[in-house]
Parts: sequence; C-alpha cells; structure tokens
Amino acid sequence: MSHTNLQALLDAADDTVQLLRDSRLGTYIYPVVPTEFTNWRREQKAWRHTAVLYDQTHHMVNFFLSGPDALRLLSDTGVNSFANFPVDTAKQFVPTASNGGVIGDGILFHEAELDYVFVGRAPAANWLQFHAETGGYDVEFRYDDRSPSRPYGQAVHRETYRFQIQGPRAWDIIEKLHGGPLERVKFFHMGHLEVAGRRVRTLRHGMAGAPGLELWGPYAEHGIIRDAILEAGAEFGIEPCGSRAYSSNTLESGWIPSPLPAIYSGEAERAYREWLPATSYEAVNAIAGSFVSGDIEDYYLNPWELGYGSFVRFDHDFIGREALERIEPERQRRKVTLAWNDEDLGRILTSVLDRDGDGYQFFDLPNANYGSSNFDAVLDADGRNVGLSLFTGVTANEKRGLSLATVDPEVPEGAEVRVVWGEPDGGSGKTTVEPHRQIEVRAIVSPVPYSAVARESYQSGWRSGGAR
Repeated sequence: MSHTNLQALLDAADDTVQLLRDSRLGTYIYPVVPTEFTNWRREQKAWRHTAVLYDQTHHMVNFFLSGPDALRLLSDTGVNSFANFPVDTAKQFVPTASNGGVIGDGILFHEAELDYVFVGRAPAANWLQFHAETGGYDVEFRYDDRSPSRPYGQAVHRETYRFQIQGPRAWDIIEKLHGGPLERVKFFHMGHLEVAGRRVRTLRHGMAGAPGLELWGPYAEHGIIRDAILEAGAEFGIEPCGSRAYSSNTLESGWIPSPLPAIYSGEAERAYREWLPATSYEAVNAIAGSFVSGDIEDYYLNPWELGYGSFVRFDHDFIGREALERIEPERQRRKVTLAWNDEDLGRILTSVLDRDGDGYQFFDLPNANYGSSNFDAVLDADGRNVGLSLFTGVTANEKRGLSLATVDPEVPEGAEVRVVWGEPDGGSGKTTVEPHRQIEVRAIVSPVPYSAVARESYQSGWRSGGAR
C-alpha cells in the first residue's frame, strides 16, 4: 500500500525509529560535482595551504521568499533575532519545532528590501514553505530544489550557480579577478565583483578559516565564472574541490550539517507531517549509528547541543520559544570535536581485509557517515552514555580521524571517551550497511573547530559557537 504523506507513513509503521534506521536511502549524496578533480587529500590540503574552489551549486535548496510579510515569517520561524537584518547581509538561520528541537539550518541572504533567499538542506526549506503556504502570510515564494542525486546523464538546471573561493591565498585570487585591491567587507556582508565581464554577487565568508568569498549568479554563467576563477587562481595554487573532499571540510571547521528534523512526534507538527509527501527528505531520511532508542525524541537536538545557543534570542515570538525558555543552557550538552585513537581507527580501516568473519562497519574516506543523520553513542570510562557522535571522517590536514559530537557538560576537554562504531545486531536495513560487528574507539574530547586556523580566525558566532 502506498502512502501519500509522512503522517500516513508513520501511522502504518510500528516503530518510527526503526522505519528511519531501515531507510534504503543510505548516505547523503553531493550530486553532479565530480567526486575528485585530483584526489581528496590534495583537495583538503588546498583549503589549508593555498586556495580551493568549492562548487556548491547542486547539493542545496534555494528557497526564494519575498513580500510584505517575508521578514515576519522568518522571525516567526527562526530562533535568530531579526531586530537588525539590513539589506546586503546574511545570517545562519536556525528554525525549531514547537518542542524546541532543531529543524535544520542554512544561510539566509537579505538580497533586497523585501527579498530573501534561504540556502541549505531540505528540512529548513520545507518548513519555510509549509508556513508560507499555510500561515496566512502575504508572501511569494519559489522552491529551487537541489539537483537529483543520480541524474543519469539527464540535463540538470539550477536557477543560480554558487561558488566559494577559500583558503589563505583566496584574497589574492579575488583581487586578481577584481583587477586590483578590494575592500574586505565585514563577515557575512554582501557586495559585488566583476568576473569575466559579469557582475557577480558576493558574500564574505570563511569556511576554510582565512577570508574568502561566496559568489553567485545566473546558472547559465556557471562555466564562464568557474573557468575565470581557476585561471586567475592558477598562480596561487587553487584547486577545484570535488564532492568527496567538500563534504569533509566540516570536520575541521566544526559545523554539524544534518541533525534529524524534530518533527516526527507531537500534535503541534501533525499538520506539517500531513503536508509532507511520503517521498520527502523527512520521510526517507536514514538514521545511522550505534545509538538506538525506542523514542524518536531522543534523536532531537536543541540549539545549545549543536552550538547554536548564542543565536537564540527571546526578543520575538517564534515556534519553539516556550520550549526553549524552559531549557537551562548550562545543563545542556555542548558541541566538541572527538579526536579518534589512531590504533583503533587503523583496526577499523584494515578490517575490510578480514577473511575469517564479519569486519567492522565500513569506514569510508574521507567522509565515513553512512546515513543522512548519524548518531553514534559516546561512552565514558564507566560505560555511561555521555553524548552522541554526529559526523565522522578523516582529514589529511590533521592526519587523523575526527568526529563532531555533543557531550554532557561535565565531560571536560582532554577527557578520553569511547565512540561505539557500528550498529547493533549486525546492522540495520540501510543499503550502506553490511553485516558487521561493533567496536569501541578511544577518542579525546577536543575543541571545536578542531583546526587552530579556524579557531583563531573565524568570526564569533560562525561555527565557533560564539555570539553574533
């Protein structure tokens, strides 16, 4: 029997958690952009030592919102303050459900007086569209979906291209494109640049730690702009970054990209679940990892657990405000990096050669996540669950395995914990899982961002967890 919406799908399932753990979706795919241009180690090193060109054109939704009530809609759905959000600025937008759990996040651009664009993964864009359609707002909107995960040679079209030039030589490349010195606008402020005779919109950004720019414009100009950037950057060592390395940059910078949207339970979100189709991201989302609970709400994360606590402002009414007001921030789990033990990680990596039995869950490089929302149990010395490891991989810059996690407030930096890698009972029904056994990996609780470059140079409030 086919189901028309998410609520019907959940009603037919015996267990919401098991439904999502057995999803056939597997890992999150970064489509269209080649996996590697050279190799993922070289491309990772470029954002630390020279410069890199990220092509972000295809893996995110663009949700265009305009009209007299556009700002009110954003204010009603976001934990962020909108008391000061002038044209030509951007902010990291974080919506929550009525239970205070995070829906997702992304970058919100204020492009003109009544015009906004949200760029990010589907959950937050879907949430915005639902409220734009049903909330009685005087707005117009347009949903430019991400490119197909597997286009199979079919033509792909987006409304805009989106690039980032990042790394210590990024500004040299930007000024060469510009034809001379260029003022470094403030972080998350927007401007313009002339590239190959085209006027390009820009956002001051810093994914790789050093000052860089995000650039966007009409999709028809994608190739022209890309070629111009690579030509200008050749003398500075720029590397185009493939999707394989791109997905791992967050290990160094500290952003947790794929929390489970906190919408699968509660009457307040029932209408939303009935609005979401049975083919939506939320309906096919794959939970992965060693942490297993019978209660889907144990997978919800609040803003403080993800490092977004400083974004929460109670200067306006918004969905989830009452739940967040009841939270004591100092008692919440906090975002950290876990530095994995080399010997234990080596055992996982070599178990693929185990000819006598099931090895450990396959650890892909450099991004080891095998679901779209990943939850591995973090244990203390007494075997107590003291956190969740949420995004895992390897960075050639640090030459170690890392995971981004949220841990109990009493777990100090420098403590040794254990991450349980692999799923219980041989694994779930995901296509990315084969029969395996679990292993406990020693790890050291470390700062976030892990990269010293990022910690020392990121604007407060962007991935660093500071206020903005």
